[in-house]
Amino acid sequence: MTRRWKWDFEDEQAVARPPAPPPLLPPSPAVLAAPTRRGPDAARHRRRRSAAALVLVGVIVLLIVALSGSGHRARKPSASTAAGSVRATGADAPQRNPEAEANAAVSKVLAFTPFVRAGGGASKDIALTFDDGPGPYTPEVLAVLERLHVHATFFAVGKMERYFSASTVREIHDGDVIGDHTQSHSHLALLSAHEQREELLEPLLRMELLGADRPTLFRPPYGSYSATTMRQLHALHLLMVLWSADTEDYLQPGVPVIVQRALEGAKPGAILLMHDGGGNRAQTVAALPEIITKLRKQGYNLVTVPELLMHDPPPPGLPLPPNLSGD
Repeated sequence: MTRRWKWDFEDEQAVARPPAPPPLLPPSPAVLAAPTRRGPDAARHRRRRSAAALVLVGVIVLLIVALSGSGHRARKPSASTAAGSVRATGADAPQRNPEAEANAAVSKVLAFTPFVRAGGGASKDIALTFDDGPGPYTPEVLAVLERLHVHATFFAVGKMERYFSASTVREIHDGDVIGDHTQSHSHLALLSAHEQREELLEPLLRMELLGADRPTLFRPPYGSYSATTMRQLHALHLLMVLWSADTEDYLQPGVPVIVQRALEGAKPGAILLMHDGGGNRAQTVAALPEIITKLRKQGYNLVTVPELLMHDPPPPGLPLPPNLSGD
């Protein structure tokens, strides 16, 4: 026997419904004429009902009073709560948004120059920057920065995100700044306009997929760029970040030499170039704690590039330098 849906199931339920009970008949005259309960039992029963009613009324009154009092206590703010409300609403101070502030600082500088290689030199800020990552040594660099409470700027190569994107996500969560270092670390000056745009655009999209704001900073690999590069950067709203001091740590000259070069390049508004990828960076990792400690002893604040631009922007009208040497 095949199963099929019964569309008339409501009709079946109506048929199966039991008949309604017969209507109630009025009580007989004999029942109506039956005497009510009298005597001592009836009196006691009335007294008990009266006492119970009085107790119930008393309980209701007590509940009303209690609830009314608790309601007044709940509506009355404490002194600390009132002060907090004044601070929150009376001052009308907006919540800080570091990413928005950083982007605003970059946009302000882009309004008068397409590049920076240092700050204005008015404050003792130094920006630590790292190129060519993410890579196998990036977690060790991040561990040093986290331990010493330093934020840095990382110029990432897009193709490396395929293997080491976890480090970039960690940088984002740490509050570091991510910049564009092209998709494949190419000499941009040797490429066509279309090829340059592809090299610049791909890392931007990768950073957004990883949860970062679209980068507004760019560093050219090998310091290689051309007039075509500058037009592409303008179209993509990217500020080219060069450097004022190169530690040349990519040559692996030894930890003392890397430290010495970083300290020699230290000045107000400096942008120091180091590397977290592109090769063996064990010497950079080993030199970094000493660099940070000694710079702080000299009174320097270690900041990101946007923070440097926010506190101490470069002056307008600086000439664009030629291609710089570097990795």
